[in-house]
Amino acid sequence: MGLFSFLKEKFLHKEKKADTILTYDKGLNKAKKAFTDKINKLTPDDSIPNNYFERLEEILIEADVGINLTTNIINNLAKTIKEEKIRSLSAANEALVSEMFKDYMKEENIVNDISFNETPTVLLVVGVNGVGKTTSIAKLANRYLKMNKKVMLAAADTFRAGAIEQLKAWGERLKIEVITGAVNSDPASVAYVAAKKAKEQNVDLLIVDTAGRLQTKVNLMNELSKIARVIKKEIPNAPHETFLILDATTGQNGVIQAKAFNEATKITGAVITKMDGTSKGGILLAIRHDLNIPVRFIGLGETLDDLKEFDINLYLHGLCVEE
Repeated sequence: MGLFSFLKEKFLHKEKKADTILTYDKGLNKAKKAFTDKINKLTPDDSIPNNYFERLEEILIEADVGINLTTNIINNLAKTIKEEKIRSLSAANEALVSEMFKDYMKEENIVNDISFNETPTVLLVVGVNGVGKTTSIAKLANRYLKMNKKVMLAAADTFRAGAIEQLKAWGERLKIEVITGAVNSDPASVAYVAAKKAKEQNVDLLIVDTAGRLQTKVNLMNELSKIARVIKKEIPNAPHETFLILDATTGQNGVIQAKAFNEATKITGAVITKMDGTSKGGILLAIRHDLNIPVRFIGLGETLDDLKEFDINLYLHGLCVEE
């Protein structure tokens, strides 16, 4: 039996849908092999090796958990092992995963899904080029269309012609309206027109694609602030959410991006893409620990339905539990 097998019942809720569980397990397969296999190879038996903490530190950092969180986990784990007189590696690993869970769940009752307390609800989406921002917007739109929500898109990343065309293509595929402007036009003007139309047409969710030029952070901050101001003229409490799209394969660079965007605007949640393509699954925990930004959704595959609401239980199950 694998060293993490006993965690299956602890972290896998019976009420979870089988297809969601399968998507998590499949999407995190690479990360699980890199993480769990290394843990399992620490010793041939169930004893705690003398170099357990040194090796565990290496494994966590290699998994992109980050230095700050790794140090925190190691210190708390060492204290737990000493206080509870843990002698077996399996029990130590159970305590390890519990530490990962507790650190993420600093605040109870985290709500990942968008709350439609006002119509239209406005979601700003930020992220650097290449992280899967446009595709993630399409996947989010698809999710809420299936919930019978009326969705509209706004192509306010006007300085990148490809972004406008990609969003228009997704709009045609999903059969939803996309508000656009000319290339290099004012992003805020596109957002304003979209907010006005969304209000007039009783749209449930307006998703606004914005630029992500971190090399000009001051301009980015001014641009996002202007977008927020003009939207408020039509929808006073907007934007209601601001999601940051991050590519899991970029590792710790994703934490740097998150910090920069969080300084430019208030990020209410992260959407992690391409989790199925990385062997380093700890980036989600690092972002939560270092920046206190919750992961709202996680991309676990290529299809429209592979963007899932983030579930820390299913994540830990997919990362740590051998079948």
